[in-house]
Amino acid sequence: MKRKCLSRLLLASSIALTLPAQFSFAADVVASASGKAAPSQVHIGKLEQDLGLVTQIGTQVTGPRDWSVRRDSNMLVLDAPEADTHVALIDLEAENAAAAVKAAWLQYKPGEKHPVNLVTNRAAKDGWEERKVSDYETSPNERIVIEAIAHRRGKQWSVVLLDGSEQTFEKRGAAISLIVQSVRPAGYTRESFAGRTPHHMDASRVALLRSFLSDSMKLLGVPGASFAVLDGGKVVYEGGVGVRELGKPAPVDANTLFMAASNTKGMSTLMLSSLADEGKLKWDQPVTQLYPGFKLGDAETTQKVLFKHLICACTGLPRQDLEWIFEYKNATPESSLALLATNKPTSGFGDIFQYNNLMASAAGYIGGHLAYPEMSLGAAYDLAMQKRIFDPLGMSSTTFDMAKALKGNHASPHGMDVNGKTTLAGMEMNYSIMPHRPAGGVWTTAHDFIRYVKFEADTGKVENGKQYISADNVLARRQPQVSVGENATYGMGLETEVAWGVPVVFHGGSMFGFKSNFYLLPDSGIGVALLTNSDEGGRLLRPFMRRFMEIVFDGKPEAVEDIKAAVATTKAGMTQFRDRLVMPAATQAASKLAKRYQSPELGELIVSKKGRDTVFDFGEWKSVVASRKNDDGSISFITTEPTRLGFEMVVGERHGKRVLITRDGQHEYVFTEGS
Repeated sequence: MKRKCLSRLLLASSIALTLPAQFSFAADVVASASGKAAPSQVHIGKLEQDLGLVTQIGTQVTGPRDWSVRRDSNMLVLDAPEADTHVALIDLEAENAAAAVKAAWLQYKPGEKHPVNLVTNRAAKDGWEERKVSDYETSPNERIVIEAIAHRRGKQWSVVLLDGSEQTFEKRGAAISLIVQSVRPAGYTRESFAGRTPHHMDASRVALLRSFLSDSMKLLGVPGASFAVLDGGKVVYEGGVGVRELGKPAPVDANTLFMAASNTKGMSTLMLSSLADEGKLKWDQPVTQLYPGFKLGDAETTQKVLFKHLICACTGLPRQDLEWIFEYKNATPESSLALLATNKPTSGFGDIFQYNNLMASAAGYIGGHLAYPEMSLGAAYDLAMQKRIFDPLGMSSTTFDMAKALKGNHASPHGMDVNGKTTLAGMEMNYSIMPHRPAGGVWTTAHDFIRYVKFEADTGKVENGKQYISADNVLARRQPQVSVGENATYGMGLETEVAWGVPVVFHGGSMFGFKSNFYLLPDSGIGVALLTNSDEGGRLLRPFMRRFMEIVFDGKPEAVEDIKAAVATTKAGMTQFRDRLVMPAATQAASKLAKRYQSPELGELIVSKKGRDTVFDFGEWKSVVASRKNDDGSISFITTEPTRLGFEMVVGERHGKRVLITRDGQHEYVFTEGS
């Protein structure tokens, strides 16, 4: 990963994004598109739909809808609608990956001068005998992404070059992931489990999954995990692996509480489904009819939003997470809805996938209001979830009460420190989600989580067989609202993917030091729920899904190699990241900082010293920072503590005042010196 991408990945792996895996373009995440067409070798121009393309020698790739195709002998280039971002696919022969990448850049963009700062391997699969990723050093003020992915089969190399703006890479992440993950050799057909009879998850197969989980946790440095397995309408296993907290002996078990983060979204839409059954809402009803105070930063988009759009990630509204992560001390459910009034679309309505936690928060709170209009938004939501979902489904330990969760059998959060060592982390950052809890604030156990999965498998029936929520409204949440990758779509708080030929319903969860996911094979009623207590648990989720399906369908053993590659890539990336940092922060650079800064959106920042360390205190949380001199001469300060590693502040000047600038994919926030 290039240094800047690593910094963002470390950060993104902590936030309640959750899903689909933060689009790490070189990662082993399956991407996808709806509606496959016959491969086209000659198409040039704008694509009206996702289209299978082939190069002159037959290398396969899928071009996303609305992107444009250019061809030049052995080079195929896909241009984003914004025209500032490009993905090139070049076939050539070379002695090795480095030579192939060099030759590819000479053909595509001879003047490219950014230096390679990291080369890492990926698992050999999907028909490729070798895969290497080259990441390039860029400076934060450039706001660009440059990366090369070299694939080899025999003597032939197919090189993918990523070249464009951070803003478009963030916005078009699903489309770019689709391109990158669909690159396959000529004539290669992916393994498919379609038509295979699934094996029941008996004790021996559960043991295989548990063994994979245990081994992977050791490699990744994940202290604890809890998982449960569903088969044949019954919970056939639930238990824990590892410890609740590093340095303490208490083991994780099936009743250990973890933050499930964005898996709250699917639970929230179940509550909305119960309201739909009662006629209190319709999925196609304008939100303003049900809650007149609903308002976005764009009046036209506000009027377009139907209830289903609140949680479809398809409205064109981008993430605005930094504003609730930095400023949450005085936040409330009411202010969560009010914050949406500053959120403006950056893409067309329904055009592309853009994950937005604030919209999901609004969905839950408005649903709670419809159930209990006389109560405050937060209290109404909490009660609606308890009475309509947790109690009927038998989720007796599941709660939004932080204090209650932390008093009992709970897992503590962990993350990497600046040296790449897994370390116990504080809970401060996780309090940020509570004012927006329908998007990711639930605590649950494997024992409870699998009952949610069972309810999904039974399409709305509770334990006694009674149809508690109509199958129509349970399944409405899985209906495709927007494409998120290859054969994958996002519905309402749920993702559905035809993975290796078999439908899978799932969703991820990511808060600081906690990662979760569930996977349900709806055609066979087999499912699994997983909760982990480390940021590194995020790198386990996709391989865990693959291993689960390998066990069920006797698939090729790929998951173990995926874990090994993830471990090696993370280690190399962390080493490179750390090598560029100065710790303690450089004295001369730190001495030029103001003592106090203010951002209209992110609040106050106080700079202080603790011994030799420089500390950035944002009020709700703080961190020791390192400094780094960037290639363009600018200076960055970067937070270094577990679960908050990677927030980057770039030193600058605006209107004669010292400033610190931080950015997410599509926003820039300026802290200006104060008195």
